[in-house]
Amino acid sequence: MNSAILSKEIQQFIDGHLNTDISKLLFKGSPFDTVTVQELATQIVAKKKCEKKLPSWFTTQNVYFPSKVHIEQTSSEETAYYKASLISGDSIIDITGGFGVDCFAFSKNFKEVTHCELNTKLSTIVKNNYQQLKKEHIKCHSGDGIEFLKNTDKKFDWIYIDPSRRDTANKKVFLLKDCLPNVPENLELLFEKSNNILIKNSPILDISKTIDELKFVKEIHIVAVQNEVKELLFLLEKNYTQNIDIKTINLTKNSNQLFNFQTNTSKTKSTYSEPKQYIYEPNAAILKSGGFHEVSKQLKISKLHQHSHLYTSDELINFPGRRFILEQSCNYNKKEILVFLKDKKANITTRNFPETVAQIRKKTKIKDGGSKYLFFTTVNNDTLKVLICSQVF
Repeated sequence: MNSAILSKEIQQFIDGHLNTDISKLLFKGSPFDTVTVQELATQIVAKKKCEKKLPSWFTTQNVYFPSKVHIEQTSSEETAYYKASLISGDSIIDITGGFGVDCFAFSKNFKEVTHCELNTKLSTIVKNNYQQLKKEHIKCHSGDGIEFLKNTDKKFDWIYIDPSRRDTANKKVFLLKDCLPNVPENLELLFEKSNNILIKNSPILDISKTIDELKFVKEIHIVAVQNEVKELLFLLEKNYTQNIDIKTINLTKNSNQLFNFQTNTSKTKSTYSEPKQYIYEPNAAILKSGGFHEVSKQLKISKLHQHSHLYTSDELINFPGRRFILEQSCNYNKKEILVFLKDKKANITTRNFPETVAQIRKKTKIKDGGSKYLFFTTVNNDTLKVLICSQVF
């Protein structure tokens, strides 16, 4: 960490060049003797990435930014605050601290927060930033979080873990046991140090396989932001053996879409029907959860087909996803479809359909955009249909 970067003159330079072409800046070189142009570029690029993702860091003076990779890998403030809303207590330890965004959020609900980070340089940066952010009750420890737990006599109210989704060869992994640290392998140690564990996982991990890898899973939270799944959160409670609560949330600009169910609902079945007046498309968090029959049961709406995750009803309801009014239903025939598309433009989605959006656009010559939404799907009698809709807000 080059402390010269925190000088007033260099901080003003960084703020004044947030929208500068970095390649041109690199070509000109650094105007300062104490800081290289590469260091300046790192600060500018990383800070710019924080403008919307981490506004508290972006607007606080004398924050030191790591490489953009650390910014890309960290939680956003929005998702960090969601995690923090789930837990509270006297003490929490984050054994995979990273850039420290989650600890920052946890500090609002805990009296004592411990941040462990294996990367010494990053740990130093985080310690500086907590001072600037006025977070005196977050303690930073540079070192292996698992080793820290082995060597401490302290028991924490919560342990938080965000395992790296890359192995020692820097390849992406798809099982929790292949992540670093290996949580399943260290569960006994973790439960010696706390009765409660919160694990953040990547959306690429399979939920059912992850449940099998763990013990005492109490809740699973599937967190989407603007209809893109960002995190899978597993809450573990020592000796918990009852049904698991599956909680989905889609954080949007206007509202938060919530839908919850339990894992004991395997016998729940959907009702099915032909397309009715309104069509519903579940948000990404629900699609990841697999709770398709529960949507039909709880909301009292019908599914179009067992494998077509679209729903329908005669009356408009509140729905955790997008809502549409059905204007026409026709067969997959170019001439039939274009009768209803005067400008030959539409937003196309496929659900349980043998062709991709790209193939459909090539065949039909329908351009992207416009106010119409076309769902190419299979309905309950196994026929292919095109549903021509307008969105309902």
